[in-house]
Amino acid sequence: MTKTIIYRRVDGLDICLDVHLPENADHVPVVFWIHGGALIGGHRNNIKPWQRDWYIERGYAVVSIDYRLAPETKLRAIVEDVCAAWKWLHTDGASLFPFDTSRVAVVGHSAGGYLTLVCGYAVSPKPNALVSFYGYGDIIGPWYSEPDPFYCRLDRVPETEARTAIRPRPIANDGGDPARGRFYLWTRQTGRWPVEVAGYDPANEADRFVPFMPIRNVSGDWPPALLIHGQQDTDVPHEQSECMAHELRERGAVCEFLSVPNAGHGFDGHGLGDPAVVDTFHRLAAFLEKYV
Repeated sequence: MTKTIIYRRVDGLDICLDVHLPENADHVPVVFWIHGGALIGGHRNNIKPWQRDWYIERGYAVVSIDYRLAPETKLRAIVEDVCAAWKWLHTDGASLFPFDTSRVAVVGHSAGGYLTLVCGYAVSPKPNALVSFYGYGDIIGPWYSEPDPFYCRLDRVPETEARTAIRPRPIANDGGDPARGRFYLWTRQTGRWPVEVAGYDPANEADRFVPFMPIRNVSGDWPPALLIHGQQDTDVPHEQSECMAHELRERGAVCEFLSVPNAGHGFDGHGLGDPAVVDTFHRLAAFLEKYV
C-alpha cells in the first residue's frame, strides 16, 4: 500500500511524503528515506523500486520524503523540512499508520546521506540507526567550495544557462527537470555550491555553516551509523565517509564503514545483478537487524 501525505505547508507550497507499507502491517519498524540530488534536485519517488521493495519484504514501512530545494530555499529551511517530516512521523504518522516509532532507521543517498547524518544530531527523538550511502559531513571543504577538477573537465555551463533552472517560487520536487542538473554542474565547476545552497560564503562566513556540518556536531551519543561509499566516487569524495567514520569512532559512537572497491557514485543503482550491490545490501540487512 502506498499513500501520499502533505506533511507541511509553507507559504502555499505543499511538501509531501509517501508511505509504503507491507501487507498486513502491524506495529512495523520504519525506514525514513531521504533522496539525493545535491539539495538542488530530486524528489521522494527517486527511491529505486527494487530497494523500496527490499525494505518492505523485510517488514519495514518506508517513508520517503520531499523537502524544499535550493537555491530557491536555503539550507536552514531544508533542514527544517526534514525535522518537520520527522516530527510528523512520530505524531500524526504514528496515529494514522501502524508504525513502531521506537524502531526507525534514517537512510539517505548522496545529499540524502548528508541529511541522514544531520539527523544524527538535529532531530528528536534520536533515530535507532543511520545509513548514509556516499554522504558527507563537511559542506565547505575544497571539494565543494572550489572548482572541482572532475567536473571542470566537462564542457563549461555558462552562468546564464545555469540560472534558467531557478524558479520564481520555492519548489519541493524538481519534476525531473534536467536544467537542475545543469545548475548543479555549474556550482561544481565554479565552487559555488555552498553559497548557492546555504546563502553564506565559506571564505568569510565559515562559522555560519557549523550547525549544518555533521562532522562538526559528532558526539558519543550518536545513533549507530553505517557509512557506505564507493572508492571510485567522482562526485562525493570517498574521503568524506572516511573522515566521518574516523570522527564518529574518535567520539565513541558506533560506526561501521563499508568501503566498496571499484564503485562509483550511485553504484547501488546497478541492482542486485552486481555482486558489490549484493554484498552491500547483505551488510545493510545485518546492520538494520542489529540496531533496528
